[in-house]
Amino acid sequence: MHRLELKVPPVVVFLVIGAAMWLVAKQVPQATVHIPRPLPVAIAFSLAAAWLGVKAILDFRRHGTTVHPHYPEKASTVVADGVYRYTRNPMYLALVVVLLAWAVRLGNLASFAGLPLFVAYMTRFQVKPEERILLSKFGAPYREYMGTVRRWI
Repeated sequence: MHRLELKVPPVVVFLVIGAAMWLVAKQVPQATVHIPRPLPVAIAFSLAAAWLGVKAILDFRRHGTTVHPHYPEKASTVVADGVYRYTRNPMYLALVVVLLAWAVRLGNLASFAGLPLFVAYMTRFQVKPEERILLSKFGAPYREYMGTVRRWI
C-alpha cells in the first residue's frame, strides 16, 4: 500500500489539477485555440457533471451507504443501480467532466492534459484502493459488478 492511497481528498486533487490547468493555459499561450461559444459549452458540461454527481450521491444515500472517500470500508452495500449501472465511479467522473468544462472555458490545448492526469492519479491512489477494500468486504457480488460495469466510462 502506497502512503498516498486514500489520503488526499478527491476534491483537493480536483482543485489542484484545475489550478494547474489554469497555470498551464497562462504559461503556454501559444496552445490557445478557438472554441466556438466556449462558455455555453462549458456550462453544458458543468450542468451534466452536476446532475451526475448529485444523482450518484442520492443513489448512495438511497441505499444508506457512505459517500466518504476516505472510508470505503464503511460501505454497507454494493450500489449497482441508478447511475452506477453505467460507471463504477460517477462521482469522480463528474469531477472529470467539470475539468473538461474548465479546459473548454480556458480554450487552451495544453490545459486538457489535466484530464488524463486527474484520471491517472485518481485511478492509482483512490479508485484501485477502494476497489481492493470493497472486493475484500463484499466478495463475489462486487467482483461480478466489476466485471459488468466499467471503472470510468
